[in-house]
Amino acid sequence: MPEIDVDKLDAQQVRLLAEMCILIDEEDRRIGAETKRNCHLNENIERGLLHRAFSVFLFNTENKLLLQQRSDAKITFPGCFTNTCCSHPLSNPRELEEKEAIGVRRAAQRRLKAELGIPMEEVPPEEINYLTRIHYKAQSDGIWGEHEIDYILFVRKNVTLNPDPNEIKSYCYVTKEELRELLKNAACGEIKLTPWFQIIANDFLFKWWDNLNHLNQFVDHKKIHRM
Repeated sequence: MPEIDVDKLDAQQVRLLAEMCILIDEEDRRIGAETKRNCHLNENIERGLLHRAFSVFLFNTENKLLLQQRSDAKITFPGCFTNTCCSHPLSNPRELEEKEAIGVRRAAQRRLKAELGIPMEEVPPEEINYLTRIHYKAQSDGIWGEHEIDYILFVRKNVTLNPDPNEIKSYCYVTKEELRELLKNAACGEIKLTPWFQIIANDFLFKWWDNLNHLNQFVDHKKIHRM
C-alpha cells in the first residue's frame, strides 16, 4: 500500500484511519477488510477497492431534514455540506451482520452518537429504515477519495444534538425549499456539497421527501443504483 505523509492532518481524524472497513465486490458481497486509510486512497480506488458505507437522512416531526457541514479537520471533503450522517460499518461481528442490514443500522446508530451527540437510545436500529443502495466513486483531492456502496437510511424523529466540532463545523434543519436554495448556491460555487449528497439530492431525495409517510414504495433491497 502507498505511503502517505499524515503529519499535516488532524490527529483525531488520523486515528480513525486505522478503523477496519468492510471490503465488498460490486454486488455488495463481503470479500475482506481493509483500513479506512487504504480504502480512501485514490491509488487503491483506481485499482478497484470498494467498501460498504451508509448515509443517514434524519427528519424531525416538522419534516425538516437535518444537514451538517463537515469540519475542516475531515480528511475527505472538508467543509462540505452533506446529509445528516455519512460513514462506514466496521469489520466487527456487530456491524458485519447482514440480515435486514442490521449491521449497517447499528453502525449508523454509533456514528449518529459520535458525530452529532445523539443519545443511542434515541435512535435504536429498529427506528432506522433502510431504503436502497447507491454505488458511486468520487475524488476529494489528488490523494483521497471515495468508492462506496452506500446504504440509504431514513429516520423520522426529534432528537437531542450535541455535535463533535472535530466532525461537524455547523448543522441546520432545512425545508425542501431551503434545500433547493442551498443546491442553487452550490451550483454557483458559493458552497460545496459532498458528491454523494449531490447525487442523492439530484436524483432521489425530493421524491422520497414528498412521500415520507409512504416510503415503503421506494424500499428496494435488491437493486444497487450505479451512479
